Amino acid sequence: MVEIAPGITVDEKIRFGKPVVKGTRVPINLILVKLSLGMTCKEISDEYGITEMDINAVLNYAAKVLSEEEIMVKA
Repeated sequence: MVEIAPGITVDEKIRFGKPVVKGTRVPINLILVKLSLGMTCKEISDEYGITEMDINAVLNYAAKVLSEEEIMVKA
């Protein structure tokens, strides 16, 4: 297991090496989808047994990844 960001880990034996909330099997993309569909942090926290701090870690990681993304536009 490797912590790739605060609260976010990767382990090839868990979820095929996809990033998850530290100490869980909850993939970060699932949390992002649930938020985008309108679930509240409280609802997600209750449903998946994670904390609101875990959800903030997911959002921080996603923001960091997107801020480093480069898009090449071809005219």
